[in-house]
Amino acid sequence: AILRDALKAKGILIGTHIKSIFDVEDRSFEDFKEDILYLEEKAFATLSDAAKEEMEKVILAAKEDRDSVGGVLETAVIGVPGGVGEPWFDTLESVLSHALFSIPAIKGVEFGDGFALSKMRGSAANDAYYLDKDGAVKTKSNHCGGILGGISNGETILFRCAVKPTPTIGKEQETVSILENEEKTVSFGGRHDPCIVHRAGIVASSVTALVLCDMLTLRYGTDFLAEKAK
Repeated sequence: AILRDALKAKGILIGTHIKSIFDVEDRSFEDFKEDILYLEEKAFATLSDAAKEEMEKVILAAKEDRDSVGGVLETAVIGVPGGVGEPWFDTLESVLSHALFSIPAIKGVEFGDGFALSKMRGSAANDAYYLDKDGAVKTKSNHCGGILGGISNGETILFRCAVKPTPTIGKEQETVSILENEEKTVSFGGRHDPCIVHRAGIVASSVTALVLCDMLTLRYGTDFLAEKAK
């Protein structure tokens, strides 16, 4: 919370929404700043109320069936200046991925268009540069998710995390007893969360804040976050 406030004072905002749960999809980010501020007030972080209602139905249906569902989180970061990161071992993507994969149940991370880039030609996938009215270098698209060559380019950093279904469920499952060296079945009583996607969103945003503060300090020095925003 302290670091997110420090980042906000520098104009850097982080927001995560539930992009999907099972087969129900939320809309993507549109106005990044407005959407991020909107998500700060949401306990169940979707950008669409209709998607929220359908997702809750899917979660409750899984609960009734003593099962669980997974989903996808989408995180956007605005305000990170260009030049943060490096092109080799500690790329901005690799450091973020390292931290994000430390969150239990995260099984995949993709930046920008991610795996969809594999179906594009370079001419379509490349983000073309232009000069805006103030003379700043911008990109006409953001297929790379705000990071190119391991270094931030000043555009919105955008990535998604795949969250697997909760493994502990009430249904009977096949397993092996390593003490008895034989196949068995097992089921778990008690209360179990049929979906952890909506709980993991704040964790993804918080981990992102930690990484960005580390990377910004490496790039600009220890006083960068202590200074008041201009």
